[in-house]
Amino acid sequence: MTNPSPTAPAGAPHRFHPTILREYDVRGIVGETLFPADAYALGRAYATALPAAQRRICVGYDGRLSSPELADAVCRGLVDAGATVLEIGRGPTPMLYFAVHELQADGGIQITGSHNPPDHNGFKMMRGKKSLYGEGIQELGRIATSGAFASGAGTRTASPVFDAYVRRLRQDFKGGRALKVVWDAGNGATGEALEALTATLPGEHHLLFAEIDGRFPNHHPDPTVPENLEDLIKAVRAQGAELGIAFDGDGDRIGVVDSQGRILFGDQLLQILAAEVLARHPGKPIIADVKASQALFDEIARLGGRPVMYKTGHSLIKTVMAEQGAPLAGEMSGHIFYADGFYGHDDALYVAIRLLQLLAGGTATLAQLRDRMVPMVNTPELRFDCPDEAKFGVIEQVRKGLAAAGARVNALDGVRVDTADGWWLLRASNTQAVLVARAEARDDAGLERLKAQIASYLRAAGVTPPAF
Repeated sequence: MTNPSPTAPAGAPHRFHPTILREYDVRGIVGETLFPADAYALGRAYATALPAAQRRICVGYDGRLSSPELADAVCRGLVDAGATVLEIGRGPTPMLYFAVHELQADGGIQITGSHNPPDHNGFKMMRGKKSLYGEGIQELGRIATSGAFASGAGTRTASPVFDAYVRRLRQDFKGGRALKVVWDAGNGATGEALEALTATLPGEHHLLFAEIDGRFPNHHPDPTVPENLEDLIKAVRAQGAELGIAFDGDGDRIGVVDSQGRILFGDQLLQILAAEVLARHPGKPIIADVKASQALFDEIARLGGRPVMYKTGHSLIKTVMAEQGAPLAGEMSGHIFYADGFYGHDDALYVAIRLLQLLAGGTATLAQLRDRMVPMVNTPELRFDCPDEAKFGVIEQVRKGLAAAGARVNALDGVRVDTADGWWLLRASNTQAVLVARAEARDDAGLERLKAQIASYLRAAGVTPPAF
């Protein structure tokens, strides 16, 4: 059904709360830093930034309680700037990415708070088939502040893609040996798509928390935090399943555990997936972020690929992936990107299908593949509070201290320091008021020395180190 809007006046200037225009998305606390008026202004500014002939925009939303109201406000803003709005409805963020391709739209906006607390929400955006981030987001802020919005009589049309999306996910599972799998949707936006998808898959599938509930009553939907995988691990052991798969709140990040309840982090999962991709694309680059294990980069090289280390950030990874023609990329955080047979964006349900096909088409279990990996002793990703206005200054102070000491430093994203024991990383998050640390060594004693180095440089920069 199409709902035209009368032509709206240019509009009064609108100023966003200074904390919500971030590097990769727009995100705030509902009723505190983020309101429907912000969503309206964002939609109108977004359309204004596009050429008048390229304002055919998909809009979707996740399962948060505030998302329908914010989605409606975004749509009204788009329409009042003359855009044609294709409303795809509720679903995971990757369904929005799929819709932009499937419907040949000029861009897309997903209302989502991702893995953040229930009272948070925000917007992930595409311009054309690419992520809108960085300077593109700041441009929207400038348009809103100036009040120089485009005006027009746009339309809103219901344009569901759910069935087509599930069919596309299912397309790349060809079959093989039967698998027993436990899935944890975490009450996030993947729930309905997960139910529809697993109903078509052979094998045995047990679903946890598939009901979409923006309160997240069972556990927080962030699969990088081990505590959030406890229910999944218990269920995998109780069912005697080969693996368990979990998703974040909007379905663009994946978490995986094997039959023994061991968590496979993003860099470990990428080792397994890279073997299958490089067997068909020898010599191609495989990209991972600076937080990834050295074992991953070594394994990519051993498999005949070209390992590429790049900055952390899903929008950044997608951009460099396209530039270098990489068939596969990933981050420690569980963002995995397939250009091999897919669109090059991060879709955790699609990654799950590729993993299942790899396992079903072979004889080794996930636990056996995990056992074959070169053992490393490392910390998880350690995140600790540091004010937004101070975090980059801290990194700069640490960098200067390392330079004075003659350390071997990769300064691509923060500092990644190579030592005789291994390596350690310290970087400022682009999305939160936190610093991020990680260290990896060949043995426990070496890891302790690396952690002591991190703590020493942090203290020298006036920061209390985290409890490692």
